Parts: sequence; structure tokens; C-alpha cells
Amino acid sequence: MPRVRAGFATRFVALILAVLLASAGELSAQQADVPAPAKPKPGAAPEHSGTKKTRTTPRPKARRDRPGFYMGRPIADVMSWQGADWLFRETRVDEEQPEAMLDALKIPPGATVADVGAGAGYHSLRLARRVGPGGTVLATDVQPEMIQLLKQNAQAARVYNIKPLLCSSKNSMLPDGKVDLILMVDVYHECTDPETTLRGLRKALRPGGRLVLVEFRGEAPEVPIKPEHKMTLKQVRREVEPQGFAFVTSLEFLPWQHIIIFDKPVDKEEKTPATPATEGTGASAEQPR
Repeated sequence: MPRVRAGFATRFVALILAVLLASAGELSAQQADVPAPAKPKPGAAPEHSGTKKTRTTPRPKARRDRPGFYMGRPIADVMSWQGADWLFRETRVDEEQPEAMLDALKIPPGATVADVGAGAGYHSLRLARRVGPGGTVLATDVQPEMIQLLKQNAQAARVYNIKPLLCSSKNSMLPDGKVDLILMVDVYHECTDPETTLRGLRKALRPGGRLVLVEFRGEAPEVPIKPEHKMTLKQVRREVEPQGFAFVTSLEFLPWQHIIIFDKPVDKEEKTPATPATEGTGASAEQPR
């Protein structure tokens, strides 16, 4: 009996050792199959287990102004076509003196003039008579209803050299380099995208052509107009000049408004076309060119 027990014990121990050796070999084989961790690239920050990786997507650029503002001023709402009768109010002649304003611009017959933000045509009709049958008035507006009213008013007045154009804040609808004068009366402060609008207007002007903004004086609190519909000369220049326009002068004889005149400088490689718009304008420090 002692020999039998001793033999059994010996075989049992041998079996246990065999099992342990097999398990150790299998574990070694599994470890051999695990790929070694990648070496960090030179200059790279070490990774730490358990640390959440941060996204590397670049942050969007901050807006220069909050929505509805440009260069610190509120952008006024566009006047609805439903209030078009106010544009033809009887008191407007005394308040704004439209004929005197146009006289100061010395618009010659035969010129191509753009009335941007023309509305129902209050100034377009006057411009059409000044440029005569040899000239053209390109009358633009963003509201199709205003364009329809303008057509009706031009037909009733028997004026046929006005070309109505439905424009947008992204597209002026004006021909490139063909316009002698662009007039915006109480309009610029309503432009929803001033930079795009100004770039389009500059593109439409011929070299030496003029951009004229008529705006209620923001410097004058007594002018009975909402603040967002008024602009200071300083603010207008701050916005317009960076878009490639040169300030010429500001005429201040109207009761309530600035007449602010810019031009499109002639590039060194360009020559100003000999058009009627360059004649008799009397360029000086105080007069429009």
C-alpha cells in the first residue's frame, strides 16, 4: 500500500506540473502577439491613459458686430413699399430740397446715373429729366413692389429713359464700369451688407465716377428722424473709404441732410474716359468733382 500511494502521488504532482507549464507557455504566446506601443514623435506631448483627448477643430472667427449692427451702429429696417406715399409727401420739398441737391451735383445731359434704392421713383424722375433722352437712369430697389410703383409713376409722367432694376444686397444689377454717378438718398443706412453693397457699386462706376450719399445728420439731435435712420459724416467716411472710395467733400446747405461725395480713384494704369460727367464739375476742396 505505501508503494502504491507513493506512485500515485508522484504521478499527481507530475500532472500538476505539466498543467502549470502549459498555462505558462500559452500566456507567453499571448504576450508575444501584443504589439509594442508606438514611440512618440519628437516634440509630441506624451499621452496619459485615462485622459480625454481634446478636439483640434479651429474655432470660428468672432463676428465684428452682433447681428443687425455694422461698425457699431444699428442697421435700420428697409422702408416698406406700403409706406411709399410718405416719399411723395408735400413737405418733402421744403425739408429736403431735392432740386437744389441735384443742382449741386452738376449732372450733365447724356450721363448714366444710378438711383440706388430708388423706391417709387421720387428722385429717378428728376434725374431722368436732367440727363435727357441721351442719358439713362438705372433705378434699383430690393422690393419688387417698389419697382412696380416706379414703372407706373414713370409711365404716368411720360418719362422713358428710366430702367428699373430689381437688385439685392449681393447684386447691384448695375453694369460694370459704365455708371457716371451713383446716388443713394436716405438709403445707405438700410443696407444689410454694406461691404458687399459698396464693392458692387464701386465695380459699377467708371474710373473717376462719383458715389453720392444723402443722409440725415446724425450729429444733429434736433433733426426729427429716428437715430438709426441718421448718420454722422465721420461714420460714413469710416465705412465707405476702406472699400476703395476717395472722399471729395460734404455739402451742408440742406436743412437736415449731408450730401457726402466720394469718387472712384483712377488707377495708375487707367485713364478716365472722356465722358460728359467730367465736364463743368469744378473740382475743388469744397465742390464735387
